[in-house]
Amino acid sequence: MNPKIILLVEDNPSDIGLTQRALAKSHVANELVVAEDGQEALDYLFGIGKHTGRDVSQAPALVLLDLKLPRVDGLEVLRQIRLDPRTSRLPVVILTTSKEELDVAQSYDLGANSYIRKPVDFTQFAQAVEHLGLYWLVLNEPAPPRKRSGTTSPLTDPGTASASPRSDPGTTTPKGS
Repeated sequence: MNPKIILLVEDNPSDIGLTQRALAKSHVANELVVAEDGQEALDYLFGIGKHTGRDVSQAPALVLLDLKLPRVDGLEVLRQIRLDPRTSRLPVVILTTSKEELDVAQSYDLGANSYIRKPVDFTQFAQAVEHLGLYWLVLNEPAPPRKRSGTTSPLTDPGTASASPRSDPGTTTPKGS
């Protein structure tokens, strides 16, 4: 993972500028790559489309993901990130104006690391971005990349130890077992 790259997935030019100013004000000097829709974000992460040939081993240290995006929405971007072993461990922070409880629930169900509503006030937004930068880029110990051979995701392999246990309500366990 390249600790210098932040991938901002945002379609609103005002919010892109606001994020850039907040990062600068907070002295977060990491390279900021902007994808203006969900498909562009996926193309960047997986080295396809207009990003064909990009070294995908140089993954971003952090993905800041809006939910309401053109072409491919943020929840689908998150789903695709979590399904691919190359990106399944990337820190993804939802950064959105959505206050919908369903959006929050679905984001966490799909593996978001955090859900932050964008404050309207620039000072509050700058503080939120500063805290994001401090935590995710300085304090957080990133997960090691997955090994290529034989690696599966708990999302695709229900038999893994981290998958939710399933029980059949029609069976019982004998006492003393």
